[in-house]
Amino acid sequence: MRKRLHPEGVVTFVVDRNINYTNVCINRCRFCAYYRGPDSPEAFVLGRDELFRKIEETLEEGGTQILLQGGLHPGLDLSFYLEMLRSIKERFDINIHGFSPPEIHYIAGRANLTVGETLQSLRDAGLDSIPGGGAEILSDRVRQVLSPRKIRSAEWLEVMEEAHRLGMRTTATMMFGSVEGPEDIVEHLDALRGLQDRTGGFTAFIPWSFQPKNTELGETVQDRPLGAGGAEYLRIVAVSRLYLDNFPNIQASWVTQGIKMAQVALRFGANDFGSTMIEENVVRAAGVSYRASRRGIVDAIRSAGFKPAQRDTHYNIIRRL
Repeated sequence: MRKRLHPEGVVTFVVDRNINYTNVCINRCRFCAYYRGPDSPEAFVLGRDELFRKIEETLEEGGTQILLQGGLHPGLDLSFYLEMLRSIKERFDINIHGFSPPEIHYIAGRANLTVGETLQSLRDAGLDSIPGGGAEILSDRVRQVLSPRKIRSAEWLEVMEEAHRLGMRTTATMMFGSVEGPEDIVEHLDALRGLQDRTGGFTAFIPWSFQPKNTELGETVQDRPLGAGGAEYLRIVAVSRLYLDNFPNIQASWVTQGIKMAQVALRFGANDFGSTMIEENVVRAAGVSYRASRRGIVDAIRSAGFKPAQRDTHYNIIRRL
């Protein structure tokens, strides 16, 4: 399937940075080690000077996008997000890939607007595309265990469908290896495939494995170890590539699996190496800290037998390397 969709053997990646504008979140998901409560001494909202410095560093390294995400902060309203977007676009020529569906749904509720109205406002202010965070497993049975305060599956899908209706492109993710069963994974993939059939708005699918350390959920549930090993990861990549035949791209997750396993994933259906992630904080908070430079990613792709190419957010190739 990968060869049929990508016969030239090109494997792409994007140069970007993950910028978390706040770690405050009222959802308190049991699988997350990164969030802090509003009154925590470790809580923060990123100042504009620090935000701009991070973006300048990204551009200096040849970056073309920032992944802008945070928690559900009860003290931030729609005007905060609009001003942040406008201030970035006034200063920098960079794609803003930002705000996962739970964030957008929360912003809309606080502003007493529909999801569509909120997305239009964010887009007008400078939001270019939307990441697929907050999906975890699109099964409400699983979501009730992992994150009972978070939006339900239908609401996550609604945000994505509204974004696609406005012409915005998005990605989709899946976090596996927690409390789900095989039927929940199939339910997740089927929901994504159905929405993609209707809209065609997803650019890529990114499956990644749950990292249990430092989380409330912990490393075992009822004596069953949580997380996923390499064999399970590769099985999920392969099944995803076959089931999601209407998705043009599947990303390998070196951030959770490491560079060598990501190389193997390229033979199991993945055709994209994700991003350089000049900065990443959420997975690191769960005790996993793989690092990869732009040169390292290029070398990894080439040594795996593929042709490396830098892309933009929409999977247009910028340069072959």
